[in-house]
Amino acid sequence: MPELSQETEQGRAVLSFGVAEVTGPSMVPTLYHGDWLVVQYGARVKPGDVVVLRHPFQQDLLVVKRAVELREGGWWVLGDNTYAGGDSTDYGTVPEELVLGKAWFRYRPRRDDQRSPFALARWALSAARPVFADRSASKRLRAR
Repeated sequence: MPELSQETEQGRAVLSFGVAEVTGPSMVPTLYHGDWLVVQYGARVKPGDVVVLRHPFQQDLLVVKRAVELREGGWWVLGDNTYAGGDSTDYGTVPEELVLGKAWFRYRPRRDDQRSPFALARWALSAARPVFADRSASKRLRAR
């Protein structure tokens, strides 16, 4: 496998944004199935951040969770939906090298049933939102 030059690695660090789609209910009410995230890969993670990581036992699977705290052995991550599972309560800490990036924005695509002018306006005002590190702030945004 060819090695990356230092210039290429520096360029990747500056332009290391991508998108990821949320599947499943583990991050409800912060994120819903079908939401899209703008993710900064390689970003510094702090407790409370929503992160994209590789599943510790199935590394071809990407997972979206909230980084709760840095422990010995890696990050303790949890889903915002305590009933969904599939987080550190099942597989323990996640090594730091498996945490790929931090989510900055959430985009919620328009549903087919949102056709009325009122529904379209409501969607337009709430489609794109920042993803907050504080879970309670994310809840307050949608508590209208």
